[in-house]
Amino acid sequence: MTVPLVNQTNPNAKGILWQIIGMLFFGSMDAVSKHLTSSLPVIEILWVRYLFFALFGFLLAVHYSGLRGLRTSIPFLQIARGLALVFEIVLFTYAFRYLPLADAHVMAASVPLIVLALAVPILKERVGHRRWFAVVLGFLGVLIILRPGFGNWQPILFLPLLGAFGFAVYLVLTRMAAKFDTIGTSAFYTGLVGLSVLTIFLPLEWKTPTIEEWGWLLLASVLGLCGHISVIKALSMAEASVLQPFFYVVLVWATFLGFIIFDDIPDFITIIGACIIVGSGLYAWYRERVNQNQI
Repeated sequence: MTVPLVNQTNPNAKGILWQIIGMLFFGSMDAVSKHLTSSLPVIEILWVRYLFFALFGFLLAVHYSGLRGLRTSIPFLQIARGLALVFEIVLFTYAFRYLPLADAHVMAASVPLIVLALAVPILKERVGHRRWFAVVLGFLGVLIILRPGFGNWQPILFLPLLGAFGFAVYLVLTRMAAKFDTIGTSAFYTGLVGLSVLTIFLPLEWKTPTIEEWGWLLLASVLGLCGHISVIKALSMAEASVLQPFFYVVLVWATFLGFIIFDDIPDFITIIGACIIVGSGLYAWYRERVNQNQI
């Protein structure tokens, strides 16, 4: 059994609403994770989140396909997906310890452009010169934020940038896996692989949380699950290409939470770079829609 791609009653509006809700959940989860990094090891924080996600993936797979949903014909591809995602999440969470939420999420805004660049060699997709221009312009925005060679540049920004690359790889591999497995099966293996990797390193960094910290850990896990459920509902109602521009809602929300909770304000150069990255991503999305309408 597969997830229906589009609902028939006003699908795009409902899908967009669920996508926005999902981004709000994810941005809130990151704010809680940033708070937790001040007192708990990153591996421990993520292990608790992945424990919940692995259970969610199991239930989702069984819900859609029964016990058959726990089997995959592409185990190596599913493992690669899971490793790419846990790599991304570890890097981003470490970045939250040292960077404002907005600065980390600005780097995450480059994900759609990285996916576009990777789709050519991996998925053999054709990308026109206008979308390549958007990719180049977007990475110019990244360089503006990094400011290499200048005295106030922050090498720590490479952490979320590498994380963005890892997430882009995960998305490209997910596109490939979708040809063979249902969304439930993919969710199950994503959770299983990540939980297995983090369990290996957990004894090296475990610190017994206080009751208050357990509360924050549970909140981060619930927010993450609600985010995943919201995005899955969005994808069941609208096409991914319709939802893509609303990926940037998480950047705005994370910037707002960073200011309200942590008193972090992005500097002018970061804002300029962010505008270039987001603008490039939106232009690439627009060109993709134009090309689809011409087919």
